[in-house]
Amino acid sequence: MTTGKALVTGSCGLVGSESVAFFIEKGFQVVGIDNDMRAYFFGKEASTYWQKERLLKKYNGAYHHYDLDIRNYDGLVKIFKDFKPDLIIHTAAQPSHDWAAKDPFTDFTINANGTLNLLEAMRNYAPDAVFIYTSTNKVYGDEPNRLPIIELEKRYEISPDHKYSNGIDETMSVDQNLHSLFGASKLAGDILVQEYGRYFGLKTVSFRGGCLTGPQHSGTQLHGFLSYLVRCAITGKVYNIFGYKGKQVRDNIHSYDLVNAFYHYYLNPIPGAVYNIGGGRFSNCSILEAIEIIEDLTGKKVSYHYVDVPRRGDHIWYISDVSKFRKDYPAWNYTYNLRQIIAEIYEFQKTLPLEELMS
Repeated sequence: MTTGKALVTGSCGLVGSESVAFFIEKGFQVVGIDNDMRAYFFGKEASTYWQKERLLKKYNGAYHHYDLDIRNYDGLVKIFKDFKPDLIIHTAAQPSHDWAAKDPFTDFTINANGTLNLLEAMRNYAPDAVFIYTSTNKVYGDEPNRLPIIELEKRYEISPDHKYSNGIDETMSVDQNLHSLFGASKLAGDILVQEYGRYFGLKTVSFRGGCLTGPQHSGTQLHGFLSYLVRCAITGKVYNIFGYKGKQVRDNIHSYDLVNAFYHYYLNPIPGAVYNIGGGRFSNCSILEAIEIIEDLTGKKVSYHYVDVPRRGDHIWYISDVSKFRKDYPAWNYTYNLRQIIAEIYEFQKTLPLEELMS
């Protein structure tokens, strides 16, 4: 069994809480940092406070929690000095490109400055540690929308003879396209993580995620579409589809499979690495296809309303090509396909009080 010390930011979010559980099971001591900013971003229904209580109860003694804002550099330094982590998993973020436009200063200072704070704390107080950053496919802006897209009955697809027909790889340009302010702030963090790996020789990596999902996701209309879609099916809430006829395609990766990828990187880190990571061709769907699967699994109709205006900068089609990561880490593989992911989300949400799902 591996042993070590892991510091997880955003430890009560989807990927953060999965990281806590995964690495404690591997024998790590884990410190989590999370101040429930998700409730500030998206309202009380998105609060992750319940996750904090669950982690402290389940992993009593192995998990320690700090209600700290990652913009507080002095607070981070104190934790780094006291804990001396071997691994930093940085998942804390403002995660919505819609929300970012409402408050660009908060978005940027969390996503960019907060990442810089963590990198500097690592460089000065834990230079031998491994630093894992959860980046996003939004760093490519709307460049994917320039691909030769074909409209099918229930989804958009890419021309089968195109270089990205197996998914978008890391060679796609991040320049001269519309990112959203969220995409810009996450790209700033992404470049910083790469630079601390290449310039200072630190063991850093950016994972550019597709749709990250799983049963622990506190999904809302603005973020976490599969989780929120299942919630709408259970409660009868109306789900809003914004543009592209509901045929826009996303690849979906279970948070366990993502964190397992983190673990494989930790065991053999390549400084300054960048990987696209998502469900790839193994696990992807359009919104219309997701609705069909959810209705089949739940036996409930999903009530939805179509708004014929897409979210600005939204992707029409995005599937990750994970070939680069699989080449560097051939022992890693998927464990959850799309139907299994949705079924697990549904089984978990069924256990929640209806008033909690309705809030």
